[in-house]
Amino acid sequence: AHLFTADEKLGKNLVLGFITAMAGVFLVIFNGNFILKLNPAGDLLALSAALVWSFYCLILKKFGNRYSYIYLTRKVFFYGLITTVPALFISGFRFEIQNLASFSVIGNLLFLGLAASSMCYVLWNASINYIGVVKTTGYIYLIPLVTIITSAIVLNEVITALAILGAVLILLGVYISEQGFNGKFALLKQLRGTGNKSKHVNENEDNL
Repeated sequence: AHLFTADEKLGKNLVLGFITAMAGVFLVIFNGNFILKLNPAGDLLALSAALVWSFYCLILKKFGNRYSYIYLTRKVFFYGLITTVPALFISGFRFEIQNLASFSVIGNLLFLGLAASSMCYVLWNASINYIGVVKTTGYIYLIPLVTIITSAIVLNEVITALAILGAVLILLGVYISEQGFNGKFALLKQLRGTGNKSKHVNENEDNL
């Protein structure tokens, strides 16, 4: 976005927020168990996916004002499915019609199709148009936070002190990226002004 857009440039607040949030993501993901195993092929694939995603978001920003979000989402998934079909033959995938009779399979397909795919992508596309690429992608840092909360509720997983610290850092990092320290100081100034006003009112009431 810094290289290809005119209105979304890197700033000190964004960089500082990124470092803070990534530190929190690190603590949440490892959750007290630091095991580092490098896999060059997998690491390169992950970085390539991030690079492709960035171009996807930039393209969406360019066409977001010309087409509706639903139209763009429909096009993305149509061509995505078309280009994925050849991979089915390479991977040895076998389609068995009887699997569609399973309630769990149908439920998973409905969830992936309607919620995880359609609704999420439409909202993502709309967000890019409203607040820009950089701000929208900044909220990706919240995914690990949502994951640990959901895992604690659904899977009864234990949330450690490091995970809680990581969650705080994630929220702080996102806030710094969005508002910066100026926003924090403005909020404190506003709260201080409200306190002084209340004190002044109380003094006037005492005088009366």
